[in-house]
Amino acid sequence: MEGYVYGKRRRMPDATSAFGDPALSAIVSIDMHEGHLADTPDCPCPAPRAREIVAPIDAFHDRVRSLGIPLIHVGTVLRKGGVDDVRGNPSAWRTFFPLHVGEIPNADQHAIEGSRWTRFVTRVEDGDMVVNTKKRLSVFYPTDLDFLLRNIGARTLVFNGGFTDCCVLNAAFEASNMGYNVVVLRDLVRGTDERLEAAALDIVSLHLGLVTDSADLLAEWDARCAPAARASAR
Repeated sequence: MEGYVYGKRRRMPDATSAFGDPALSAIVSIDMHEGHLADTPDCPCPAPRAREIVAPIDAFHDRVRSLGIPLIHVGTVLRKGGVDDVRGNPSAWRTFFPLHVGEIPNADQHAIEGSRWTRFVTRVEDGDMVVNTKKRLSVFYPTDLDFLLRNIGARTLVFNGGFTDCCVLNAAFEASNMGYNVVVLRDLVRGTDERLEAAALDIVSLHLGLVTDSADLLAEWDARCAPAARASAR
């Protein structure tokens, strides 16, 4: 299949075959919730570039569901009162991210349990799975994502969502270190800006896994599923 290595599109070698196997795959969609995506002045941790991928992610997820591939939405949820963060040990981004983007009004409300900011903007449908105990950059700690993935037999994790240079990159590092095959969908992730997004994808492509477009991955899945479908119809 086709992928990207240090930003250049090329044919992937046979050694990457497992990365394109739908039977081994699960989709992990990261933090596509209102806390990042709301188009209002009080959005507590805005990721405006990610708004443009909501509809494409939903369309990709529809194809995923039709193929029977497990789909997991991961969201950040902090306990009421903020003991997990602003009233406990505050996340580093609260200090440093505003140095780049400016003061963020309402930042203390980001991801608070029961608030609108934890609601997914991408569609969550019956049959999808949700992990909503993410509290920092990691999709794995302190969540039960790894426990869930091992119970459903997933070996290849296909990531979409945001931020490419933050939670997506962190997920790719951790998944690779834990022995999963990593796929990052280049067209369905967005970073803080284009420069950091490109840098994060380059890092993934050199050290962690496959960077590809969703259309290329779907084409690979369709090609692999077709022989099985023909065999079962006989």
